[in-house]
Amino acid sequence: MNEIIAAIRAWISTYGMVFALKILGSIAILIIGRWVALSVTALTRRVLERRKIDPIIAGFVADLAYFILLTFVVVAAITNLGIETTSIAATVAAAGLAIGLALQGSLANFAAGFVLIFFRHFKKGDFIEGAGTAGIVEEIQAFATLLKTPDNKKVIVPNAKLTADNIINYSALETRRVDMKFGVSYSDDIPRVKQLLHRIISEDPRILKDPAPTIAVAELADSSVNFVVRVWVKVPDYWDVCFDTTEKVKLTFDREGVTIPFPQRDVHVYNEK
Repeated sequence: MNEIIAAIRAWISTYGMVFALKILGSIAILIIGRWVALSVTALTRRVLERRKIDPIIAGFVADLAYFILLTFVVVAAITNLGIETTSIAATVAAAGLAIGLALQGSLANFAAGFVLIFFRHFKKGDFIEGAGTAGIVEEIQAFATLLKTPDNKKVIVPNAKLTADNIINYSALETRRVDMKFGVSYSDDIPRVKQLLHRIISEDPRILKDPAPTIAVAELADSSVNFVVRVWVKVPDYWDVCFDTTEKVKLTFDREGVTIPFPQRDVHVYNEK
């Protein structure tokens, strides 16, 4: 027994320090390597942005570079411990199928990221709707797309969900049509109401002349005659024109004596003796 203990002590005194130094060296490789990977990633992003590359593409390429560099760092740290990477290659290959099945969602998101970058369905700053949510595109990462909602919430959408669903890009074209509906009383003069609506629209310089605005009677409803007003504006002016026009119509109708009726119903009461 004493001989076994002595042999263990001799092995530790001979090889223990060397092994400890290898562990410290591998830890140093991981720390320094990760710092280098982050620095190279940041440099890559800056270079691409200086070359006027789309920020979406720049961010995706930078993330991809980080993952590749980090893989080399991990391999270098394992090699420093004296473990032959070729010896674990067979194990990795054997586990590849299981890992692929476990990470099939992540791999699908990764592949979908390439699809979004290649086909350029949207760019940074676009307001899109897809995968059951809507927001301004902040970044396309390796596995997910980051959106910012109008009320300043951050939404992380898996790339695969975006490519598998309809994508509505509200910022892709320069102009949008604002659709509004206004109801007036049956007793109001229709030509006069149309004249007032035309005047309101013509006074707003944000409303485009081409395509021409549309003002028409759209519906004879239960309690009102409904006018549809359709105007074209630049995309950034969409909501401002919608809100401002609605307010101007209400103020103008009040000033001109045009009635905006409440829902109402005529009730006839018969007294039977």
